[in-house]
Amino acid sequence: MASRQRVLEIFVEAVDSLIDDFDLIDFLQRLSTRCVELLDVAAVGLMIADQHGELQVIAASDEHTRLLELFALQHEQGPCVECYRTGRPQLDVDLGSPRAVQTFGPFAARARAAGFTTTHALPMRLRHQVIGAMNLFQATKGRLTESDTQVAQALADVATIAILQQRTIEQAYVDKAQLQAALHSRVVIEQAKGVLAERRQIGLDEAFDILRGHARAHRIRLADLARQVVQGAFDTDTLDVR
Repeated sequence: MASRQRVLEIFVEAVDSLIDDFDLIDFLQRLSTRCVELLDVAAVGLMIADQHGELQVIAASDEHTRLLELFALQHEQGPCVECYRTGRPQLDVDLGSPRAVQTFGPFAARARAAGFTTTHALPMRLRHQVIGAMNLFQATKGRLTESDTQVAQALADVATIAILQQRTIEQAYVDKAQLQAALHSRVVIEQAKGVLAERRQIGLDEAFDILRGHARAHRIRLADLARQVVQGAFDTDTLDVR
């Protein structure tokens, strides 16, 4: 568990990001990496439901975790999927236990192969409306402490508020168009990552970091930069290496 001061700093950072216009995908990506920093976990993934109620991966702390989350969706199984369906947390799931093997089958095996031993899923919800789930992965066996669980749920709540906010806090419904636009943007960003990775012969995580760094440094939206890269309207040789 991180220090109380660091927890406070990260929550202040998150809340400050919600005050002005912000890049939703970049915000959620940052939130996922902050979860890894604050909690005793190795990786984090965020899923939200699209306009048809189907879960989609919107952010992950690293590329391997994003692929694992996509695998879970393809097989429609895993604690995150179950958490979204029921609206209840799925905590301390031992991926090697008979129950996990029986319940989550291929997902449990894939997660173990990725180096994870335990996983947890927390609902992203506003009152009784569940819009997605946050998945936490541990590389060592152990239960999530009560304090870590509280911090993780609070961060999931912050992510929920970020998704639902539309300038007026009293609007307590999901803006389907905004969510769909964010999901479409994510697809374009993945394509841009692939383009940059292939051209520079680097990993997808490094390609993503370069795109995010350039977008921030030049005050442009990540999705807009990605779209230019995919369309060939942007010279990738000029992207900042950070």
